[in-house]
Amino acid sequence: MARYAGWMGGAMLALAVAPPGAGAAPARAPRIVSINPCLDAILMQVADPAQIVAISNYSQDSRATSIPLALARRFRVTSGTAEEVVALRPDLVVAGGHVAPATVAALARLRVHLVQYPVPATVEESAQQVRDVAAAIGHADRGRALAAHILAAARPATGVHVPALIWGAGGLVPGGGTLPDDLLRRAGFGNASTAYGLKRWDILPLEYLVARPPRVLLSVAAAERGGERGERHPVLTRLATRITIAPFAARLMNCGGPSIIAAMARLRAVRAEVAR
Repeated sequence: MARYAGWMGGAMLALAVAPPGAGAAPARAPRIVSINPCLDAILMQVADPAQIVAISNYSQDSRATSIPLALARRFRVTSGTAEEVVALRPDLVVAGGHVAPATVAALARLRVHLVQYPVPATVEESAQQVRDVAAAIGHADRGRALAAHILAAARPATGVHVPALIWGAGGLVPGGGTLPDDLLRRAGFGNASTAYGLKRWDILPLEYLVARPPRVLLSVAAAERGGERGERHPVLTRLATRITIAPFAARLMNCGGPSIIAAMARLRAVRAEVAR
């Protein structure tokens, strides 16, 4: 009996000092398929490469990617169909807010866990999305660190806001209530889209732009044609004698997450040039 009591006492002591979960096999990190290029960019920063089963095919397109092509090409891609995704047997699929209803239904029917993330409209929303994605894949600490970096990079500027417009492919302009609008303000610009009566995302034809140009034009077309010294539309070349036209890469307009850091660096550089 004494021996039994001694054995029980030792066992209870061992249980008391053993850390929770001691002896249990560590949980396997979830295998992830992303079907959204903006979420691809977040995963590159917060996931283990081995977790990423596939990314969006847009990330291997130089016109749409938000990550370096050399990095994107290390991963398998899908076009986002349910058949492709299910064949990869992921634990988690991450997507944007717009996914074909048939794909959503098929993934649900086959019990594939899908999490959809909306397009963030502010820096704070984007930082929270980074935290949410990182937590979902088992790396909450990395998400918190990246979110802090994003918020620090986007700290609002002080002083007078200079009227500026981001002018994308086909005349696409981000208006009020969008993430690029928030970035402009934080960099010391005022979004000139309101002067044209544009909606949240709208088209501004070239003739309207030339008739009432903003003080600064952040041109995606100029970026795609080679930067500061690249070719421009002849009308924009003439307009450049009256206003500042600066290249602004499409990838800096399309996504939040880590793209915010590069976008803010570009915007602050242009703002500093205008102030000279």
